[in-house]
Amino acid sequence: MDISPEQSVDQRRQAILDLLDKRGKVRVTDLSRMFELSEVTIRNDLSELEATGRLERVHGGAVSTNKSYFNMSFHERITRYETEKQNIAKAAAAMINPNDTLMINSGTTTFFIAQELKTLKSLTVVTNSVVIAHELTPIPGFNVILLGGNFNPQYQFTYGEDALSQLRRYKTDKLILSADGVDSQLGLTTHHYQEADVSRAMLDRVNQSIVVADFTKIGRENFAHIAGIDRVDRLITNTSADPEELERIADHGVEISVV
Repeated sequence: MDISPEQSVDQRRQAILDLLDKRGKVRVTDLSRMFELSEVTIRNDLSELEATGRLERVHGGAVSTNKSYFNMSFHERITRYETEKQNIAKAAAAMINPNDTLMINSGTTTFFIAQELKTLKSLTVVTNSVVIAHELTPIPGFNVILLGGNFNPQYQFTYGEDALSQLRRYKTDKLILSADGVDSQLGLTTHHYQEADVSRAMLDRVNQSIVVADFTKIGRENFAHIAGIDRVDRLITNTSADPEELERIADHGVEISVV
């Protein structure tokens, strides 16, 4: 990308948006060096772009609003940051052992994890994701329990009181939980308010919680609160995640794996 300090304000702000679309997150310090401008000027740019709904400010920088992302179908969203999600999936699957009992919520990253889990010889899986249940049910030695209840056709998950009632019957070794926001102060959040209760209930019914979130989710807050960061035992994310925010998360006792 051709970045020049002589660009006009509009050109510079468009360049910031182009970087954001490519990386998912930008940092004030990096942009300041790129454009050879003060951090105050860059923060003003980010504030103006946030006011138009084109990005969201987070500590030290900005992230994509992801509004267009959440309007996509499940299968369209799979291709967004696919390599990063696959790297997380490999790391998460390596933490699951044969004969484990596992809860796993819906999401594109957890779908990639489900694909990686197919190499295990035996596994019990409780999930509210229809696509994950469909992916794992045919595997010999796998016992897959799909939670019933209300159904969200766009994102392919179940939710509601029936799902929660069924979920309370189970206690598993591990949980793999996808979150749309992971913040050291604001905790875990999701775009899907319907699923927040299910994710929270899953956290209550496991021995070890493993949260998976690509780098664009780190240091940001989304629509519906799930739980505080202290409910997380391990976080798996990408090398592009904000290292300062990861340090703050680690200060809460969370083990962090960066892939």
